[in-house]
Amino acid sequence: MDVRDNFTDFTLASNYIMQLAMDEYQADRNWTRLIDRYWNLVEDLIGDPRAKQLPFMDNPLPTLGMVLTYLAWVLIIGPTYMRDRKPMQLTNTLFYYNLGQVLLSAYMFYEHLMAGWARGYSLTCQPVDYSDDQQSRRMFNLCYIYYLSKLSEFADTVFFVLRKKKSQISYLHLYHHSLTPIEAWILTKFLAGGNTTLPNIINNFVHTLMYLYYMISAMGPRYQKYLFWKQFLTEIQIAQFVICIGHAINALLTDCAYPKFITFLLLCNASIFFVLFMNFYLENYRKQATVKALQQEAAPVLAVSDQQQQQALAAESPLKKQQ
Repeated sequence: MDVRDNFTDFTLASNYIMQLAMDEYQADRNWTRLIDRYWNLVEDLIGDPRAKQLPFMDNPLPTLGMVLTYLAWVLIIGPTYMRDRKPMQLTNTLFYYNLGQVLLSAYMFYEHLMAGWARGYSLTCQPVDYSDDQQSRRMFNLCYIYYLSKLSEFADTVFFVLRKKKSQISYLHLYHHSLTPIEAWILTKFLAGGNTTLPNIINNFVHTLMYLYYMISAMGPRYQKYLFWKQFLTEIQIAQFVICIGHAINALLTDCAYPKFITFLLLCNASIFFVLFMNFYLENYRKQATVKALQQEAAPVLAVSDQQQQQALAAESPLKKQQ
């Protein structure tokens, strides 16, 4: 029996691979050979053969190396380099970078529709199509482009460091930019299509709006009046994780021919992002709303106080004239 044919039962596939790997280890107690054997089994049995020849797709080490390099630069190298330097402006760079990300995100959103979600994909259960027909290949190519786009988004944090915007580099920001390239690599290597791409198409829509916001922000102070929808953008981001959580729960509770282990990981990831974004939302917008409400409550008191002062001054004026 070919384990690839039973990949929808992830437990069967993983147990099969683990047993063979342990047999290899017990034969000569060689950890290096165990890791090599384990990876070869994973790639041969459940890896998508279309991904093997693509750059960075042979194994996860290049992606992990880029993530670690990104974190080292953002947390140590970059701040050290900028410590005694003035913040860089990067006005034109930011404008064209964000414009490029808007166009790329909009293109990927369109491709997700044309490669599946507007061409018969099911919202309740969509297995991965490993065939090499035109639509399946289109979705696979899109998944690889999506992976590369997540590497390009490292630039977001690099620009924050060069501009000394330390407050923008939150735990949420680092978690998001470190994890998504790894997720996208796994998607392209093993699951290029199906249920996994629903979070991606929603993410492309959100990123189109988000980078549009950043692009307008980079255009200068006179365009700030067009940025009144920042809170709405955060609410859309929260909504996307609610949808992803509901979609994952439905896939777990139904007999969907999709790896339940992967679905469970997607559920955990969406839940973590939901909590982090809700925390950000409450800390920023609820606090602002509370301050604004207090100011509005204090306004009548201040108005009365100002009126009393004016009356007192008016009463003093005749006395001063008599003196």
